[in-house]
Amino acid sequence: MSCAGDEDDPFPVDDCLFAETFSLENQYHLFGEELKIRQVFGANLGVAAPVWEAALHLCRYFEEQSVELRGKRIIELGAGTGVVGILAARLGAAVTLTDLPLALPQLQANVSANMPSSGWPSPPPTVLPLSWGEDHKNFPTDWDLVLCADIIYLPETYPLLVETLTHLCKNGAVVYLSSKMRKEHGTPGFYEECLPSRFNVELVRRDDQQNINIYRASLRTDQ
Repeated sequence: MSCAGDEDDPFPVDDCLFAETFSLENQYHLFGEELKIRQVFGANLGVAAPVWEAALHLCRYFEEQSVELRGKRIIELGAGTGVVGILAARLGAAVTLTDLPLALPQLQANVSANMPSSGWPSPPPTVLPLSWGEDHKNFPTDWDLVLCADIIYLPETYPLLVETLTHLCKNGAVVYLSSKMRKEHGTPGFYEECLPSRFNVELVRRDDQQNINIYRASLRTDQ
């Protein structure tokens, strides 16, 4: 396999993806907040490096629907650059951002870079490692919201993700998932089969042009 990757497959399983390290900083105006998000391409960050369009869609959905985030206890899975969780923290949520250990330095740097001049309106965001299906039980179950932006692309992780979500949502947390619907990665199957095995799942937004869906899910009580 070459480092170039197939243009139709944005997630090549190749260690030399983004082999040369460089960084970009973008500004995003979301929900009345201005975020500066640094994306580090290289250091084997792979899919954790960029700001994916599905993450921005989820932020805009929260704004359009006036979803109340202030005062909520929120955990984000596969946070990557952290744009969704950082926005929630800027709006007054108590946020924990999680990803694999390799992604945490970039994530922490973006958290630090986006602290409001007057300080965080809630406890500062926490950045922690979380490997789905392995150490999720180290995390509490008293969340209000679980956020997931473009993390459905590796079929072998789907059962682990459902196991993790089941634990995190034991006390009634609502999950928001925003995904580009990549058939080649079995993304539709996750929402049609895997997630409904334990959750009530509702499609709340569809962008045909970008092929991005946003779902809201809650743990089923008929288990």
